[in-house]
Amino acid sequence: MLLRDKVIFITGSASGIGRECAIACLREGATVIVADVDQAMARKTAEEIGGSAWAVECDVADRASTETAIAATLDRFGRIDGVHNNAGIATPSKPLDDTSEAEWDRLFNVNLKSIFWSTRAALPALKESRGTILNTASMVGLIGQSNHAAYVATKGAIIALTKSMALDYAPFGVRVNAICPAGVWTPMLERWAGEQPDPSGIKAYLDQIHPLGYCPRGDVVGDAAVFLLSGYARFITGCILPVSGGAELGYRA
Repeated sequence: MLLRDKVIFITGSASGIGRECAIACLREGATVIVADVDQAMARKTAEEIGGSAWAVECDVADRASTETAIAATLDRFGRIDGVHNNAGIATPSKPLDDTSEAEWDRLFNVNLKSIFWSTRAALPALKESRGTILNTASMVGLIGQSNHAAYVATKGAIIALTKSMALDYAPFGVRVNAICPAGVWTPMLERWAGEQPDPSGIKAYLDQIHPLGYCPRGDVVGDAAVFLLSGYARFITGCILPVSGGAELGYRA
């Protein structure tokens, strides 16, 4: 029960990696806020995973929506011990010169500016609880990826931002870390796979890029998230943790 009595606010947690992180946090004793732009799906997820899950509507790209969701959490539970900035989008999958300004702005607003809004809204509560912030980045933010320029740029920015936030908030006892999955089978990855020139070959490709031999589901990220949100990581901040099956380790024969 690594998160007993902790209140953890997880964005984008109605499905995919966020849902698995919510399940993992619940298993370890947390009260989990299932925050998602799709309110109906958030409620359905909270009902399905049970325990002390509570759903709240939150459009992370919108300041007012994020502030309202954080305020509602504080009104109901009186504290926040962790904010997991997990919400994100991955489309379109294009090189820079094929990406429209609207597509670029949408990716940055959802993936990156959302952290600006959530941190500003939750930081007073996190200072009070000496809590933690966890950001979902990606291995592509460290090593790059072809035909995915705007998305890669957002994830690289999250990695840099995590380090800066860790320094800024360490004096208040607030830790800030990031997790970097490689491939993880989620509805978002399935959509991305469908956009590729050879969708039928994507599964084999995604298995092959992970030295451990397979492309996982989101439970592996959930377990890592629990660790970084817990007291077991009490002296870890500014960490960019690969959860990648070794995908970044280099060439293989």
